[in-house]
Formats: sequence, structure tokens, C-alpha cells
Amino acid sequence: MGAEKILYQAQATATGGRDGKAASDDGQLNVNLTTPKELGGAGGEGTNPEQLFAAGYSACFQGALKLVAGKAKVNLPEETTITGQVGIGPEGDGFGIAVTLHIHLPDLDQQQAEELVHKAHQVCPYSNATRNNVPVELVVTV
Repeated sequence: MGAEKILYQAQATATGGRDGKAASDDGQLNVNLTTPKELGGAGGEGTNPEQLFAAGYSACFQGALKLVAGKAKVNLPEETTITGQVGIGPEGDGFGIAVTLHIHLPDLDQQQAEELVHKAHQVCPYSNATRNNVPVELVVTV
């Protein structure tokens, strides 16, 4: 199941695979890609798909958290942070990923923070895209 109505669509093009470049059609994203040493690459300057996914998921999840907090009339602390970790490794004949989101909600009570995070996980498009396909661990600290 996808979106019922597309409100915004991003477009980016990659060339050269993990050792190439990626750029959005509007020029706002333009990055060099480098395969990490852990995956047999040279490492060096450049980003990789896992870092881009971690950043995107973290930002998207924080947006979902703001939405559900607003509906619950809870003010999220300005110091709220979401740190995404995306791991990659062998899965059968191919590769798979696993995600951990570290959600820091200072000045909220632990139970309230966990309830908001659970609701955000139901709303977030990245969570919906990965559900039942990619393991996602949510670690909530206050």
C-alpha cells in the first residue's frame, strides 16, 4: 500500500554506484559516494546509502513525532534529537539492513515519551515502508 495521494515527490539520480555521485533534480543534494572500508571499499571522502538513509529516516521520524505531539498537545523540547543507525550485512544470498533509532526527548517523562514515539512509528512514512521488512529498534531516552 502506498500513499493515497502524492503531495510531494523527490527525484535524485545516482551514477557510478557506491563509488559515484548522487544529486537531486533541483540541485539541493549533490554528494560524492564512497564505499566504506568495512564493505571492501576505499573509504575516504563521500557518503554512502546507509548514511543517507539514516539521515532521512531520522528527519522523517522527527517530523512524525512533531505531528503526533502536536495532536496530543505536547510541546517537544527544542533539544529533541533522533540519531539513526543503519547497519548492512549479509542476508541469504544478498544483503539486508537493520535500523536503530535513538530518540532523545529531554524533560518528558519516560512513559509519555514512549507513547509519543510509538504513535510516531505508526505515522512515519519510513516506518511504514520498513514495517515487516526491516528490523527497526526504537531506543527512547529522556
